[in-house]
Amino acid sequence: MIDYSPFWNTLEKSNENWYTLTSKHHMSTSTLHRLKHGKDISMKTVNDLCRILNCQIEDICKYVASDNDQAL
Repeated sequence: MIDYSPFWNTLEKSNENWYTLTSKHHMSTSTLHRLKHGKDISMKTVNDLCRILNCQIEDICKYVASDNDQAL
């Protein structure tokens, strides 16, 4: 499972917020809603967030093993 809690910590420490991500950087509220609720987002979105927040991918998300993961 991908956990997006690092994103919220990174966002809190940055000069950005939900409003600036949507208005200044044209990120959709749907994307932020997906992050908030732990839903899948695209790698393009992760790339955009890293660029906007000037951070690394591990500052956006992390992998957490889960019994709900798809069997390999």
